[in-house]
Amino acid sequence: MAYGGGGGGGGGSGGRAIRVLNVAEKPSVAKAVSGFLSKNQQGGLRVRDGRSRYNRIFEFNHTINGQPCHMSFTSVTGHLMELDFDDRFRRWHSCDPVDLYHASVRKFVPEDKSDIRRTLEEEARKCQWLILWLDCDREGENIAFEVIEVCTQANRNLNIWRARFSALIEREIQNSVQNLVRPNQLFADAVDLRQEIDLRIGASFTRFQTMFLRDAFMINLATDDRNLVISYGPCQFPTLGFVVERYWENQSHEAEEFWTINCTHNTDEGTANFKWMRGHFFDYTCAAIVYEMCIQEPTVTVTEIKEQEKLKYPPLPLSTLELEKRASRFFHMSPAHTMKVAEDLYQAGFISYPRTETDGFSEKTDLRAIVFEQQGHPLWGSYAQLLLNPEAGLWRNPSSGRHDDKAHPPIHPTRFSPGESGWSRDHHRLYELVVRHFLACVSQPAKAAETSVEIDIAGETFSSSGRVIHAKNYLDVYTFESWGGSMIPTYTLGQQFMPTTLTLDSGVTRPPPLLSEADLLTCMDKAGIGTDATMHEHIQKLLDRHYAIKTPDIRFSPTNLGEALVMGYDDMGF
Repeated sequence: MAYGGGGGGGGGSGGRAIRVLNVAEKPSVAKAVSGFLSKNQQGGLRVRDGRSRYNRIFEFNHTINGQPCHMSFTSVTGHLMELDFDDRFRRWHSCDPVDLYHASVRKFVPEDKSDIRRTLEEEARKCQWLILWLDCDREGENIAFEVIEVCTQANRNLNIWRARFSALIEREIQNSVQNLVRPNQLFADAVDLRQEIDLRIGASFTRFQTMFLRDAFMINLATDDRNLVISYGPCQFPTLGFVVERYWENQSHEAEEFWTINCTHNTDEGTANFKWMRGHFFDYTCAAIVYEMCIQEPTVTVTEIKEQEKLKYPPLPLSTLELEKRASRFFHMSPAHTMKVAEDLYQAGFISYPRTETDGFSEKTDLRAIVFEQQGHPLWGSYAQLLLNPEAGLWRNPSSGRHDDKAHPPIHPTRFSPGESGWSRDHHRLYELVVRHFLACVSQPAKAAETSVEIDIAGETFSSSGRVIHAKNYLDVYTFESWGGSMIPTYTLGQQFMPTTLTLDSGVTRPPPLLSEADLLTCMDKAGIGTDATMHEHIQKLLDRHYAIKTPDIRFSPTNLGEALVMGYDDMGF
């Protein structure tokens, strides 16, 4: 394969047109990019069938850095190759599961992708350049090298380039094709390594578990033997562990009664609810003694008053993890479904690439241009206009988090839409979340005045606080969040009064709730399990394998099988 030539596409000036094979990760991306690059080009856009009826070939003319090119644009459908053991190790009873750790493996194009391979081989033989338009993450880089392997077997003289883009919009695509770079072998190798580790660990443990454990359970799922596989994955299993551990905490909780003292005070200005600073007592006798002391000397003395400005800051720019968590929390959408809808919006050019760990915008990003495009929306257009009005003083450069994957910006809107007729309810909601989140990021924080008052009753301290919101700012557009405000009466230091009510109230402790989808994603992120692109897949596998179920309130509870697996490994010391 050829990697010679300069950067930025290595083009020349004038001369004969060269033939260029372009390969995208999905047919829809090939169609979209071809549409952008063929605009205003002599000869227009032509379409013909490839060997695979799903992966058509688009042809058009284009000029890359002065070099005339005849472009052929086709696609794969995700990974072109699979990794598996050699045939002699593939049968379940062919070897001891431990032998799989040193068994030979091979990467190959499966039979159902053979038509795509033949298209790539035939087109590569006619071309001088290969431009890879795969998703710009490590997984995409790995697929790119799968395409390179197939194409270079047919034509070893290809000059190979990589197009890097984060949104399927015309200006991004036009910029990308004029600034081509070389593919990154190290990124692809990292994925190969992860795939091999996952295969060896997953296959060995899955065979062990299935052969030794499935007869111990009544697994009445289906007659298809594949459903009787008790699978193991290096990321899937720790994720199950979080679900089971929280379930055990929930089930082992023993409700305990406690007592607390509450005080209220009514005035013409309203009611103040004072909370006991001790919190609560689990011993009724102790609580009753303190309560009796307060009853005998009920006069209230104001001992401290604090007044301060409080700010509620807008969220950080949107990463994949936060998109999944917020869609779950706001709309009860599963992470897997969220990513499917986000992928649809991305491929249609409405949002940027939805798989990113980055939570801070580059200084080069034209944030105001993104806001400008949203001014015509019937719901948030007026807010976008306010943001761009210097006199309103609403604009604030967004904060940045600590994550930067060096590949993609945070998720943001890339194309205005008042709502497309073909969108589902979830497409509308997710697009709205992305837009409102972005507008919130570039807004001033909400501002409030908060007053806290401490009082003394017979030596016991109680407190109450009130908040008055002076400026909602980003909360005006980010309607998914609220910041409650409540007034309390005006007090002066040393003021004395009699409480309106003074009661000894009982309650019981509550168990920790089962994990929600947002909770589980947070646990996985803290433990470094999975990536922004794969976390939702690991969660979905727990459900598909019947290791866990979702409760009616959309929380995770383990099945008997899932609980037994975690218990078994715990007993073995893992």
